Amino acid sequence: MTQRTLVVTGGHGSLGAAVVEAALARGLNIAVIDHGTGVAPKGVLEIGGVDLTDAGAAEAAIGKVVEAFGGVDALLNIAGGFVWQTTDDEKPAWDRMFALNLTTALNASRAALPHLKASADGRIVNVGANGALKAAAGMGAYGASKSAVHRLTEALAEELKDTSVTVNAVLPSILDTEQNRKDMPDADPSKWVQPSDLAEVMLFLASPASRAVTGALIPVVGKV
Repeated sequence: MTQRTLVVTGGHGSLGAAVVEAALARGLNIAVIDHGTGVAPKGVLEIGGVDLTDAGAAEAAIGKVVEAFGGVDALLNIAGGFVWQTTDDEKPAWDRMFALNLTTALNASRAALPHLKASADGRIVNVGANGALKAAAGMGAYGASKSAVHRLTEALAEELKDTSVTVNAVLPSILDTEQNRKDMPDADPSKWVQPSDLAEVMLFLASPASRAVTGALIPVVGKV
């Protein structure tokens, strides 16, 4: 069996790093595409300084992956952002949230699609949000942008039903990250989702074994 190639956007964040670590343990080819630059683990193709809100930049980055590995089998759209703000905030973040959460996933998916269709088992795995199912106070901009990711997932899945490509999304609650612990010091992080656990769900969806699942929005909420 040919070694599969995974593309991970936002690969330097807590979740991205967990996905990369788990994918390496599976012996997969891995490319990390990130706006920032970092030191990727040995054997990982690092493509830094990429603005995925720019369609041309996304296409160029995917082109580098294809040049290095010969194709793309799975795209894991992890790049994104979060802001808590009420609707009357002086500097509305709605455009920024849609750019970071929706546009990055859309551009990366469009760039990867020709190569995913050429794979025997092409996969797109998006990161939505459980908090987008019903937005709480201060979650309007973020929740709306992640809800748009849910709709992108469903639409793409329908559009690609006659191909080898499946499209699914995970909907995490709160990830147990250093930043979340700082932001919520009185919370109980034992109830949150470990990035490594979410990574396992995402890698299943990125594998050939998930071929019967498409268009799914899968809650991964821990004990929250």
